[in-house]
Amino acid sequence: MTEKIHADLMIKGGTVLTMTDGRPIENGAVALNGDTIVFVGTDRDAAGRCTAEKQIDASGCVVMPGLVNGHTHAAMSLFRGIADDLPLEQWLSDYIFPAEKNNLDDDFVYWGTKLACAEMLLGGVTTFCDMYLFEESAARAAKEMGMRGVLGEVLYDFDSPNYGPIDNGFAYTEAFIKKWKDDPLIVPSIQPHALDTCSPDLLVRAREISDTYGVRSIVHVAESKGNVAHVREKYGKSSFAYLDDLGVLNERFVAIHAVWVDAEEIGIMHDRGVSVVTNPESNMKLASGWAPMHNYLERGITVGIGTDGCASNNDLDLFGEMDTLAKLHKVYDADPTHMNARTVTEIATRKGACALGLGDITGTLATGKKADIIVIDFNKPHLTPVYNPYSHLVYAAKSADVRDVVVNGQLLVQNARLTKADPAEIMAKGRELAERVNKSIG
Repeated sequence: MTEKIHADLMIKGGTVLTMTDGRPIENGAVALNGDTIVFVGTDRDAAGRCTAEKQIDASGCVVMPGLVNGHTHAAMSLFRGIADDLPLEQWLSDYIFPAEKNNLDDDFVYWGTKLACAEMLLGGVTTFCDMYLFEESAARAAKEMGMRGVLGEVLYDFDSPNYGPIDNGFAYTEAFIKKWKDDPLIVPSIQPHALDTCSPDLLVRAREISDTYGVRSIVHVAESKGNVAHVREKYGKSSFAYLDDLGVLNERFVAIHAVWVDAEEIGIMHDRGVSVVTNPESNMKLASGWAPMHNYLERGITVGIGTDGCASNNDLDLFGEMDTLAKLHKVYDADPTHMNARTVTEIATRKGACALGLGDITGTLATGKKADIIVIDFNKPHLTPVYNPYSHLVYAAKSADVRDVVVNGQLLVQNARLTKADPAEIMAKGRELAERVNKSIG
């Protein structure tokens, strides 16, 4: 006799993409109990096995794992549009660093992160990786919004607006890790800024903390030609050869951007188990270049995709990022077969989760996984007809097509509306803080 399954919520009738294999389940069903998925299969099988207290009709929709935004600076949503059309180094030194120095505090980061979480949730992102300052406030905001996040305080050699000198930064990071290490949603990490803003000692010390606590070490690497030239001139090595000689590369190291790398470096990355998160639209806007993702995939390197922050993108729309990733590689590689829609969808879900060390928790729809699920409404003119759902997800769907979002078993978006947060309040606070930013930059 088949054991009956009790569920708090069942999403049924849609096309289910589990991301565990390439086969969509037509007229599928996903059931969850508490924070965990307890059934994935056909609607017909679910009818005979599952009882659910609440059901969501997903007819004409795609049901899939939530998207994973592998890199952002969430509170920079409040710097959206502050400085555009500039090279990376000038953008940072002349605008971003001064704006942060004059405006950042706990309140600013809290509301900026809430604004970012609202945008991401409405766009189908259930997990994000954040590198910023006053990260305790970012964690509090993300937790209140119900999002899953890999978070870490940015570390660099010069004094921080939050913690001051770097020794305080390490103390802040260790306290942050200890506080959040067992939380069901917030995953702490250590996040040195970049190779041209972090000394060798800082990077080595970060590796030691990563080893001690088993957390991800997340670093901007080889984002621009200027970054690479700095390392070459100062240390006489390529970026990843330098990091390898320091002994900081391992399976917990996540390289953000990794645009300007050569074949030898890719070999090092593969051998050390390094993961990569690409941010194509930010890299394009800052004219930094493009990450050779097809080479990473060919070598079996784990990859994810991110939006970067709103000050360099200028949105947190992962559907747009997926579309850009696919088309950009076709153009640069002069090969229309590169970065096909199925591969890009994997990068935004399963592979992205693995890059952040969350592959056992999220990124696929399977029994035992956490219930991070999105429903995308394909009952739209621009999504009709449907021959291949992966094609529509990458080349046609928009963030506005997301209808329902579940994170860790909580229904956070229903019928394209936030259920547990007031967007009007968040946006009003954002406008108020923007007035302060405007005054500070004249």
